[in-house]
Amino acid sequence: MPPNSMLVSVAAMWLVAVVIPGPNFFVVARMAALRSRRAALVVVGALGIGSALWGLAGFFGVHALFAVAPRLYGALRLIGAVYLVYVGVRIVWGSFGARGEDAGGGEGGGAFRLGLMTSLSNPKSAMLVGSLFTAVMPPDAAVSVGLVTVAEMVAISVGWYALVACVISARPVAAVFRRVAVWVDRGAGVIFVGFGGRIVAGMVL
Repeated sequence: MPPNSMLVSVAAMWLVAVVIPGPNFFVVARMAALRSRRAALVVVGALGIGSALWGLAGFFGVHALFAVAPRLYGALRLIGAVYLVYVGVRIVWGSFGARGEDAGGGEGGGAFRLGLMTSLSNPKSAMLVGSLFTAVMPPDAAVSVGLVTVAEMVAISVGWYALVACVISARPVAAVFRRVAVWVDRGAGVIFVGFGGRIVAGMVL
């Protein structure tokens, strides 16, 4: 596949994957509505770093690694699922006025940590980038091509989630979210628990 066609294919598949709502989307939306645009953009930056790390892992053969070491993939899935459930429970718990650290993070380091951990704890990202690179990139692809592809993935992720952050943090939209803040928290928490729980159930059943 010519490099230009390959880049277009990667961009199209990655855009579809990013736009479909998942933990990354909900953590940005919640931060934008209930914290601030700045906090949401900090999360977006962390998600961009997460996308870069997953992209590099995909280019350098994470798919092959998990094929020969399935227990490693299983451990990653379990750790990721447990973290998603943990975040979801903390958010729901906080919505009932429980004391303690807010699972939503703060304006700086807390938001960044939440965004990065949410990105890295999503085990589906590992197989997505692995399958993507396996499908469209030849084994002998130059490192420069791989780096351009990863940069493209990061740009798409950051661009989309920054748009989400800016739209939801706009006063009219944020005002609506804040009026139903408790239900936003509970809904987001249930979604996180659901994502994590589904992964655990898939491993057990």
